[in-house]
Amino acid sequence: MKLTANYASKPAEELPLLFQRILQNTIRDYYRRQKVRSLWTSLFSSFAPNDQDKNSEEFDILDTLEVEQQSNAPDIQLEKEQTLDIIEKSIRMLPPRQREAFLLRYWEEMSLAETAEIMKCSEGSVKTHCSRAVHTLASLLKAKGVKL
Repeated sequence: MKLTANYASKPAEELPLLFQRILQNTIRDYYRRQKVRSLWTSLFSSFAPNDQDKNSEEFDILDTLEVEQQSNAPDIQLEKEQTLDIIEKSIRMLPPRQREAFLLRYWEEMSLAETAEIMKCSEGSVKTHCSRAVHTLASLLKAKGVKL
C-alpha cells in the first residue's frame, strides 16, 4: 500500500528497489516497537557488572535484558513511557552510522557479520560504532537521570 500510495508515478524499473526498502523499514519498525513494548532493556556497557571487563568479548549486552513486569498502575506506566521516549530521542541524537550499527546489533539482534555486511564495512568498524553509540547513549541517559 505504501508503494502504490507514494510511488505510483515512479518508473517500473525503480519499483522493486523501492518495495524492498519499504519492506525492510516496515519490518524494522515492527520489531523495534515490539521489543520496546515487551522488554525493559539495559543495553549499555556502562551498566555491566564491575567484575567483568567491559571490553571483553565474553560480555554480551543482550544478556542484561530483563522481562518487564506488567503493571496497571498509571504512574508506573507513565514513567515507563517517558523513559522510553527519552531513550528513543537519545538514539536519534547519535550519528547515522553509530545509530545504524546500534539498532542492527542490539534491536534487530543481528550478528556482527550480518551487521558488517549490511553496513558494507568491517566487523571491527561495527564494533567501534556500537561501542561509541553505547557509551554516548549511556552518558546521555545518565545526564537525563535515566537508570536502567
